Amino acid sequence: MKTAARRTTTLALLLLAALPAFAGEASSSQQPIAVQMYTLRNAGTLDQQLKIVHDAGVGAVETVGTQNVSAAELKQLLDRYSIKVVSSHVQLADLRGDLDNVVAFNRSIGNSTLVVPYLDKKDRPTDAAGWTALGKELGQIAAQAKAKGMHLAYHNHDFELVDFNGKTGLELLFAAAGPDLQTELDLAWVARAGYNPTVMLGKFRGHVFAVHAKDNAPKGQAEDEGGFAAVGQGVLDWNAILPAAADAGVQWYIIEHDQPRDPATVIKTGADYLRHHLTARLPASAQR
Repeated sequence: MKTAARRTTTLALLLLAALPAFAGEASSSQQPIAVQMYTLRNAGTLDQQLKIVHDAGVGAVETVGTQNVSAAELKQLLDRYSIKVVSSHVQLADLRGDLDNVVAFNRSIGNSTLVVPYLDKKDRPTDAAGWTALGKELGQIAAQAKAKGMHLAYHNHDFELVDFNGKTGLELLFAAAGPDLQTELDLAWVARAGYNPTVMLGKFRGHVFAVHAKDNAPKGQAEDEGGFAAVGQGVLDWNAILPAAADAGVQWYIIEHDQPRDPATVIKTGADYLRHHLTARLPASAQR
């Protein structure tokens, strides 16, 4: 009996000793960190890509369209790795012409935020009036999506940040879109366009669904990676950016790299950096 009691006591002590580690894993998975799946497009099968996300300690992703699989297959893989979808990049043509099917697919995988990821050259306005007209159209699509239980956001590159008499195309777009459209600010592209990411975050305070968390390498470096770097490994001032992002109401920090040489390392490095630097100033819950 004494031996059994000692074993029970020893087991209890071992479990107690392990609790901090488990608590740390739980708290890290609850942080508002996600991965943009475009970063992993060349990293094997979809299963292998999601395993990389899981192994980096990240529990959320932003998908690229349907990821070329059915909703049922995607949901099965997501569940296998306990990963949720916080948003999906959906081409403007699909939002214009196939919104019902887009909504049905994303509802099936548990996602409620659609993001316009990029404008083909034929869709890019060339003047202030064009950006205003596009904003009005996206505002209408956002309202339609809202009626179906979905949010709509817009992701920038640098071409939206051309100045038109003191206002960028991006600002004109959002001024015309109305309150239903949110922004997903890509901070590396903001910096490449010559703007301070902290200032841009302030301009969109209260309307920033997420930021694309990536960095720019020092000039002349990482040219084979498009000049991009893992979060915290480049020239952006994250000590200023992260508090500004929290003040702007950012809900998700989505790790992305456009041309990673080693996507798994980029994701692990970025996730570790964000976990270490995100503070209590962030919203208590990043869930929509």
